[in-house]
Amino acid sequence: MAPSSRSIPVASCLTLACCVALPAGLAAQASAPPMVAGDEYTRYELLAPGSGRFRILYEVSATTSGARIFLNPIRRGSVASDEAVYDRATGAPLRFQVVDGTAARTLGVARADTADRFIKIELPRPVPAGGAVRLLIDKTYTDPKSYYEDGGDLVFARPLGIKRNAVVLPAGYELIGCNVPSQILTQPDGRIFISFINPGPDQASLVVRARSIRP
Repeated sequence: MAPSSRSIPVASCLTLACCVALPAGLAAQASAPPMVAGDEYTRYELLAPGSGRFRILYEVSATTSGARIFLNPIRRGSVASDEAVYDRATGAPLRFQVVDGTAARTLGVARADTADRFIKIELPRPVPAGGAVRLLIDKTYTDPKSYYEDGGDLVFARPLGIKRNAVVLPAGYELIGCNVPSQILTQPDGRIFISFINPGPDQASLVVRARSIRP
């Protein structure tokens, strides 16, 4: 499972090297084979009430044989910040850059729209045949349509395509509603942890409601 705090537990306190400029000559690259991923897990940590911000810890295995890059989409309607990417085998930070849908089409995402944006990650080693490279992608989204206040309650409402997910409430809040069968736990720091598996073929249209337990 993904870590529960901003500190990554596996030798990952190193400074992340991040580039945002599209490299010269990208258009000349040959089209890559379709990008394949597996064994996905996403943890959503809801940040300050009223901020519309939540941290995403996404674990995924890149499984396209021979691949040297991996692309992670930035969901439309969300503003991404505080991105970081780590090799789960070593904890080492990985280089990445943000590219548009046009570039993504040449890199294995055939259906990418030109308006889409992706985090393009440089893998630490080629994906072995029949194997995988495990990644941890850490980013924060600002998306007030997904995370907002309603009548004094907090609401996190978001369609989730990943099969294994967890949502962590802000400190001082209790769960009062969840439309998906879930396991509810209290973390050592007191925050409520909501975990579920979506066994169906479609996205889970998750709606979580929470309220303050502080006087």
